[in-house]
Amino acid sequence: MNAEVARRVGFIAALVLALGFYFLLLGFRGIDLIRDGRPASIGLGLGVLILPILGIWIVTATIRAGLQHQHLARRIHEEGRELDVSGLPLRPSGRIQRDAADALFVQVKAEWEADPDDWRNSYRLARAYDYAGDRGRARDTMRRAVRLERLESQN
Repeated sequence: MNAEVARRVGFIAALVLALGFYFLLLGFRGIDLIRDGRPASIGLGLGVLILPILGIWIVTATIRAGLQHQHLARRIHEEGRELDVSGLPLRPSGRIQRDAADALFVQVKAEWEADPDDWRNSYRLARAYDYAGDRGRARDTMRRAVRLERLESQN
């Protein structure tokens, strides 16, 4: 594990620990409110108890998705099918210029249309959506890639 990856993993672990502490405090506060016994306090306490449950679900889903995406990225890298964006022009922010990202997207979408059931093409399309700035479609397409890869692994 290189130093940058270790720093990122450490940062994520620290955030998860901080959130865990926060969720624990919220849970105790919710229980205290319920123990108060007044109807308004009970209702508020139940509402407060929902927050850590929802938070735990969000953190778990986010980490799970990140690990799944990392798995696909590793497989794509091993197969030599990563999108080559090294020669594309960049904006001052470091992101790919819009015209270049759109041209890349058109190319990758054509590959995907030729074989939409290959998880590799869905993964590449998700990355192209991301480079083009369409985060919503990138997430949806990446979820599709994860499902397709899982089906392939089961067979």
